[in-house]
Amino acid sequence: MAHLTQEAVISLAIGYAFGLILLGYFLGRLSHVDIRKLGSGNVGTTNATRVLGWKKGLLTLLCDVGKGFAAAGVVWLLFHGREPITAEELRLLMVYAAFGAILGHDFPIYMKFRGGKGVATSLSFLVVVNPRIALATALVFVVTVLITHYVSLGSILGDGIATCMAFLWGGLDFYQTEDWVHREAAVLFGIAAAILLIKHHANIGRLIRGEENRLELKKKP
Repeated sequence: MAHLTQEAVISLAIGYAFGLILLGYFLGRLSHVDIRKLGSGNVGTTNATRVLGWKKGLLTLLCDVGKGFAAAGVVWLLFHGREPITAEELRLLMVYAAFGAILGHDFPIYMKFRGGKGVATSLSFLVVVNPRIALATALVFVVTVLITHYVSLGSILGDGIATCMAFLWGGLDFYQTEDWVHREAAVLFGIAAAILLIKHHANIGRLIRGEENRLELKKKP
């Protein structure tokens, strides 16, 4: 992708900027609450729901998912129709943008790189990569959470299902393109999957010990 290095960096930067919009944290501040000091201490959707209630949790979810789409959309508007960028190269740039949103969410510079776990934002990344993988992952996540009330378990299982579909079944949707396009998409996918798993390492330990917190929805003013 030597001829698109600048475009890839720009796409990553756009995604990172959108990822910095941590709505759960800001909603908490508006309520005079620092969600980093309550619940799990995370700034993502799950802890926002736990601390602030389901309404603000839903707003946080929509934001966390939407910023990946927004970043990809901006990149599409920026590079669509530009020569010599092909349709598949443009799509890859959109994947870079959605990946950047994960990085911004998980590693925000203004929070000393201690952000959320990127579960909701990763869903938008998956949609850009392959909607079928995203749908299967979302179904596994929802069913797991409904049955167990463990968001972390749903996230981990969803991550595993997505990885299996992508690499065992060739489901990246880039397999009919040039090899380098498929390769870069696969690398970004692999890094995103690894980041999500690493971010959940403490949850994995608590699940094994039977100490993980369940998600219980409570009404908040």
